[in-house]
Amino acid sequence: MSPQTEMRLANYGLYRYRLPYARPVRWSDVVEEAAEFLLLRITCAQGLAGVAEMTIKPTWTGASLRSLVASLEDVFLPLLKKLDLCDPAAVRARLEGIPENHAAKALVDNAVWDLQAAARGGPLHRAWGGAPEVPLSFTVTRQTPARMVAEAVAMVERHGFKTLKIKGGQGLSTDVEAMHGLRHALGNGTRLYVDANGAYAPTEAGAYARAMADAGAEVVEDPCAFAPDATFTRLQAASPAPVLVDFYCASPRDMALYIAAGARAFSLKPGRLGLSDTRAMAALARASGCRTVVGMFGESALGTLAALQLSTTLPPGSLPAENSWFLAMTQQILVSPLVITQGSIRLPDAAGSAGLIDWNRLEPLT
Repeated sequence: MSPQTEMRLANYGLYRYRLPYARPVRWSDVVEEAAEFLLLRITCAQGLAGVAEMTIKPTWTGASLRSLVASLEDVFLPLLKKLDLCDPAAVRARLEGIPENHAAKALVDNAVWDLQAAARGGPLHRAWGGAPEVPLSFTVTRQTPARMVAEAVAMVERHGFKTLKIKGGQGLSTDVEAMHGLRHALGNGTRLYVDANGAYAPTEAGAYARAMADAGAEVVEDPCAFAPDATFTRLQAASPAPVLVDFYCASPRDMALYIAAGARAFSLKPGRLGLSDTRAMAALARASGCRTVVGMFGESALGTLAALQLSTTLPPGSLPAENSWFLAMTQQILVSPLVITQGSIRLPDAAGSAGLIDWNRLEPLT
């Protein structure tokens, strides 16, 4: 089917699923035993389907499961019924007529892009000129430094990761201890960078960034809460490692302001912001000479497939994609597992993700 053929929404389904973790995971704000998701499936009149998932974490998205379902059913899906779904970027532009509701917009946006893949008869990365082989990193979350080192070593040995993202924010001395322990255990062959999730005060951020760079961090992500202002410019200029901007940049407009303030690196999260906006942000970063990474958003294996379509298109010098978090979960909803070999994954040559899902593992909400 030509992607230019008009496509109209014929039906939709909403499903929830909860995937247990192998161990409790301590994020910056909560400890979790499992990851919870909402899946949207849209079907057009021609019978093609597109799917996408949203991670349910109110402190990450501003939405609970119930509020997200309500915004979809009351606002965005009725709007979607009025639109031609053959042009995902045009659909996203219409969604922007509704303020806020970033999680709902990203979920709809990613489902429409997956529908586009179904209409094209092949994966998005092929249409975008990307390669099917994607290098990955793994995220080591907050534990005691000894446990962080043990987990990192195990993941490198098991899956061949050559880059690790280290969650900081446990206090400067603990973060430094963890970094030194990791470097000692892994040697110089493994790249490291750190994400503090805004844990430190702006007055502490400069010293923190220097300490992390001295400990071997290639970039330092969100050391404090910041805005694209003079304080950020001074922080970036004084840091020996690029200060990578993540949580505080939520749109192409935000990115342009950070670039003007001296930013040198950005995290792009299709699961958080949608493929339309993150593709635009990737183009803006490339034009400005900024480094990028497709960031982890707590995705399952399904969400990983969507995020990695973007990662294949990033320029040389980009950090390996962070989207290996599904390894922390003991269950998945895909029929066949994703396999990481020598730190890389080969994307399935599938026309969208709907046919890759074991629908019996999902709980329908509608």
